[in-house]
Order: sequence, then C-alpha cells, then structure tokens
Amino acid sequence: MEFRSARQAIMQLLRTVAPADLPALLEWMRTTRDFDEFTQDNNDIMLKNIAEDLRNCLPLETMLSSEHLALQKIQQQPEPTVHVDAFLYDEDFIDSLCEEGKMSRNYCMVCGSHQTAPLGFISHSFSLMELKFIYHHVLPDLSGKVLVDVGSRLGAVLYGGYLYSSALQLYGVELNGDFCQLQEMVIKKYQFTDRIKVLHADICTQGSLLQNADVIIMNNVFEYFLDEAEQARAWEYISHNVRKQGSLLVTVPSLEDSLSSLQREKQSIQA
Repeated sequence: MEFRSARQAIMQLLRTVAPADLPALLEWMRTTRDFDEFTQDNNDIMLKNIAEDLRNCLPLETMLSSEHLALQKIQQQPEPTVHVDAFLYDEDFIDSLCEEGKMSRNYCMVCGSHQTAPLGFISHSFSLMELKFIYHHVLPDLSGKVLVDVGSRLGAVLYGGYLYSSALQLYGVELNGDFCQLQEMVIKKYQFTDRIKVLHADICTQGSLLQNADVIIMNNVFEYFLDEAEQARAWEYISHNVRKQGSLLVTVPSLEDSLSSLQREKQSIQA
C-alpha cells in the first residue's frame, strides 16, 4: 500500500472510533512504543546524519581550544589518552580511520621499536547504541516528563531523547558557548525546537530546572571540566536541588565512583 492509500485508510479507521474513545486512542498513538519496529531505522539514520553534520564542524579529537582544563587533564593521564567522541565515531568508523592512517589505537612505548601498547580512549558523549539502551531499557516511559542533560556538549542525549522517547521537554545545560551554538544548529535543522531547549549556563544557576526535572543525566560532566573545588560545589548544589519525588539520576561514571574519586583528591591535597 502506498503512502496516500495508507493515510486514507488510517483516517477512515479513525472516523469509525467512538468519539469518547478517540482522545485516548490519539494519545496512545502519540506516546506508544508499539510502532518502534517501523520507525527505529529512520531514527537511527537521523542520528547518524546529525553525527555527520557535527563531524564536519569539529576536529577529529572533538575538543575545542576553549576547553583548556579538559585538554590539560587528558594530557596528565598516566597513559597516553585521546578523546574520541563516541556519538560521532563508532568502532567501525574508528577502524576505517585507523586503516586510512588518520588515527591509531596504539602508541609506541619506545620510540622506533615494536613495543606498543593500547592508547586510552575517553568520550564525553554516549554512542548511538548506548543512547538506545538508556531510552529503551534503563529509563521508564517518559511521557509528560522533563529530562535535563547536565553538560549537554554536542546534544546527543537530547537528540536521542527526542527520537527514542516521548519526553515532554528535554533541556540541555552547557557551559561552553561554542557547543551551545552547535546544538542550536542541529535543533533548528532537524526541527527539534518544540521539545528541546539548550541553556548556555552553569548548572549551579539552574535550581528551578533541577527541582522540576524527572530525569537528570550526567556523563563525565565534571571531572575533566572543573577543578576539585568547583566539582564539590556543583555536586552539593545538585544534591540540594534534586528534590522531586521519584526523580531519576543517570550518571557515568557512577555517583559512588565520582564522589569517592573527588574525596580521594581532596585528601591527597590536604596531605
């Protein structure tokens, strides 16, 4: 059946529904995941198109010169570490870059020798597969819910939420103005403006937003971008403002790991 005939058939079917039941049926059609098998491929393709748009705007390492502290902390890792954005570059893409000589998975331990070791990889974004897992298996139905992504960076969590969930509103809070501009570019191009809003702000100024959020997502959000005092301040602010009953906090690394690492750094400084 072609599109025009299918549309007419659906409209004809809706006309046969009892008027009292029609609002409930339309709401179900708007929010159900029963249609996922028909739309999933299109959503995946759209996210891949977004990733391609963003790759064309950014250097391979997906780091900006304005991210001074993050660049410094990556360079200070005990083993050579590179930043590879998982939303923009999946494993197959990285393999193709390695084959082209544009990227390597290993570094030479002794210059000129055959003694090599794997490079460390770090990402501040979820991959497409991780986004699908979060929205399809980790989080409950988000119909009528408000989601906040702290440190939204390139906006992957927001785009995934738009396509893979029925969240009422998706907010991204991002401190870096350059990344905010990139997110706005995507939101306008793909017509996501009805449910996605990006705030160029410090999360520590967004108490009201946190208090009304049903889901808060934080992916590698503080460790590489704030010093220890700022991290402690941010965690304290969030703990004071995430008060809505039943609200969910999704963090990578885990909340326990993030806070224990911060505590260890504090103790080492005091020592």
